[in-house]
Amino acid sequence: MKMKKIVIIAVALLFGNACTDDFEEINVNPKAATEVPVGTLLSSAQRELTDVLTSANVNVNIFRLLTQQWAQTTYTDESRYDLVTRDIPTNIWTILYRDVLADLREAQRLILAETNAPDAIAQNRLAILEIHEIYAWTVLVNIFGDVPYTEALDPDNVYPAYDDAEFIYNDLLERLDAAIALLNPDAPGFGSADLIYGGVGSVESWLTFANSLKLKLAMTIAEVAPDRAEELVQEALPNVFTSNLDNATFNYLAAPPNTNPIWIDLVQSGRQDFVVANTLVDVMLELDDPRLEQYFSLVNNEIIGGTYGTSNSFASFSKPSARILAPDFEAVLLSYSEVEFYLAEAAVRGFDVPGTAEEHYENAIVANMEYWNVPPEEIAEYLQQPAVTWDPAAANPIQQIALQKWIALYNRGYDAWVEWRRLDYPVLPIPADAYLDAIPVRFPYPTVEQNLNTENYNAAAAAIGGDLPSTRIFWDVD
Repeated sequence: MKMKKIVIIAVALLFGNACTDDFEEINVNPKAATEVPVGTLLSSAQRELTDVLTSANVNVNIFRLLTQQWAQTTYTDESRYDLVTRDIPTNIWTILYRDVLADLREAQRLILAETNAPDAIAQNRLAILEIHEIYAWTVLVNIFGDVPYTEALDPDNVYPAYDDAEFIYNDLLERLDAAIALLNPDAPGFGSADLIYGGVGSVESWLTFANSLKLKLAMTIAEVAPDRAEELVQEALPNVFTSNLDNATFNYLAAPPNTNPIWIDLVQSGRQDFVVANTLVDVMLELDDPRLEQYFSLVNNEIIGGTYGTSNSFASFSKPSARILAPDFEAVLLSYSEVEFYLAEAAVRGFDVPGTAEEHYENAIVANMEYWNVPPEEIAEYLQQPAVTWDPAAANPIQQIALQKWIALYNRGYDAWVEWRRLDYPVLPIPADAYLDAIPVRFPYPTVEQNLNTENYNAAAAAIGGDLPSTRIFWDVD
């Protein structure tokens, strides 16, 4: 018995010494990455940004409902402007800060940590990351207004102050100019890690994207700062998109896990939550729009929209088209059609741009229809309709642009919502039993901000005139 005790004690001491000497090594996974590659951070941020803007999940993205592209079946709270029960603001806020901006900022940090004097490749990568950041920041500002910006993304500051939305926009425009200046088309970018413009010529593509984004931001502030907007438009014009080949698209794959979020939310899940809304369908039917069957499915050989803001039978009304529901249907972040709509608007506003408002208006419609594979003869017929043909004598020509832009931005609910607020057209009906007396023009701040960052939240709410869905963003004027 004594000998057994000696052996046991000896083994225990030996094992104990081994644990003491090799404890850290034992608890380290040799296959786990200790540092995430920069390209992986970019890919992840691109995917998260695109997903949140494309998703059909009502816990995150209800913009197709706010712009009355879709209507709901069983659950109708979101169509009646309930933004808080599902805590939608918190969900989209978290994704943009944590999964998009934080990854982009970390990627920039890693590049700068590698060298004190970045070469042309590093400069291109820093510029591309910066352009992504700027795009993501504009989404946050356009949804919420004032947000944490200068003090955001600092791990040592868990209570960041909010910055004025107009200040953020102006700063983003300066940052965009700096990023454009860094881009060198003669050097490569991120290669295949860039899921939007990866491959040969990607830097040139980011250059045209950045200028097109500059045009977009310029026209967003056109009503509150027309002189500044015209200056920015003229600076951007030489390098904006000139065809659908320039479109910024995210190409989803046919097999999981990198599939179209709409397919995930509606097909893979088997959910029957949405039909298309009569608000959009009826306007397109009246115009005999050739995109109808590209946008929507047939029901008994007809396209029928459900009543917006009420419960609708899934079987009785049209749904999004098979193309939109395909697992590999691409997402569009910025398009040539949008560029032409902006130029049409700029011409109407009297900005010094080449071409006429009519030319840009027609180019915009043609580009969008070509994207949706509408035959040329049908495009020509559409443009000849009295209700579509450009009317230079119209009392409010911007309304002509706004209506066609609302139609063209189908399935891009976020952008449609921004443009509807900015241009105040078309007039969208309010459901009879809506939770609010008007369509939300911003999202309230997340509950977590109210509870944990209370002092800064209160200051921000006071600064914007109240943390309400009816409080307008600085560029959204009557």
